[in-house]
Amino acid sequence: MLLKKFKNSFYSGVCFFSFLICFLSAPALPLNAQVISPGEELLYEVSFLGIKLGSIKITTEPNELLNQKVVNKAKAIMDSYSGIPFVDLHVIYQSWMDPSLSFSHQFIGNTKEKEYWLYDKLDFDYDSKNIHIEKWKLKDKYYSNDIPTNKKISDGLSLFFVARQHLRSNKTLKIPTFIDKAVVSTTINFTGRKENVDIKAVNYPVKTIYFFGLTDWTGIYGLTGRFEGWFTDDAASVPIKANMKVYVGSVRIELISWKRASWTPPKG
Repeated sequence: MLLKKFKNSFYSGVCFFSFLICFLSAPALPLNAQVISPGEELLYEVSFLGIKLGSIKITTEPNELLNQKVVNKAKAIMDSYSGIPFVDLHVIYQSWMDPSLSFSHQFIGNTKEKEYWLYDKLDFDYDSKNIHIEKWKLKDKYYSNDIPTNKKISDGLSLFFVARQHLRSNKTLKIPTFIDKAVVSTTINFTGRKENVDIKAVNYPVKTIYFFGLTDWTGIYGLTGRFEGWFTDDAASVPIKANMKVYVGSVRIELISWKRASWTPPKG
């Protein structure tokens, strides 16, 4: 039970960024080219009651061609720290996003389970209005399914970028996204409220925009209920800090280092 709770805390913290997306029927906002910056690396630390559980590194990779379509590519690597009792978590996500940052074309997830890796793949075929799901353990495919959809859907990683793109929408928006084996919903309130936030990585308050939301579902690792976050109040809209509720209480996610050309957190 303790092992499950620690894993729930860490992974649910990771999932926070994964469930931030605008309702796709809302009017589209102009693409902020400065949100996407190939070569960007953002490193976060996940903690629970002051205990440092692990890290999340999100990298923006060069654009690729997927099924004759230009897509933006991103990768997330999530690891628990060595020496944390009862925790050995290693996850790799890859997402191929539409350049509009409104939906995903493909998602691949790899999760280490004991001595082997679990492999998940999502293909979003919007022409056929279908989502194809495959799940593998080692070399054995144990799950395959097709789900009809008439919406454009985002995956767990692409939502991180969608939230950055729509930070200034000042709307309360419903969220369609694919979690595990189904399309679910989350409500996001992009408040537009400006706040200064302290983080350990810099010696000054960071200029941010605050938002909050509420999930009407429980994620596979325990994410549920209310969450809140602070993204930088500049063209890059970099996530700085987040708080969220999981099985064991409140998890904190904080930016601890970054690589992005000509960028530092804006001073409040």
